[in-house]
Amino acid sequence: AARSTGLRNLPLHDTAQNQVWLEIVQLALDLLAWMPMLALTGQARLWEPRRLRFRLFSAAAQLVTTGRRRLLRLACHWPWTVEITTALERLMLLPNPG
Repeated sequence: AARSTGLRNLPLHDTAQNQVWLEIVQLALDLLAWMPMLALTGQARLWEPRRLRFRLFSAAAQLVTTGRRRLLRLACHWPWTVEITTALERLMLLPNPG
């Protein structure tokens, strides 16, 4: 019996495409790991990835271009808008790595 490697479960057919997809997944996991430490405060820092996805990553918002600027306009009624704006402000205060 051949040993199953799970390669057939990847979403794309080409090996190079799957390598790119896996790099993107790894980047997303890194962001999930680092974001609470760098951007979130209080109880939000302890949220599990599932809760982060629901509360922060699925927020109702619009990306608006005005002049030469892009603005993220968050819905006022979203219960976690304050956490999102605070996190974005904290990230903007971080020094540029390079």
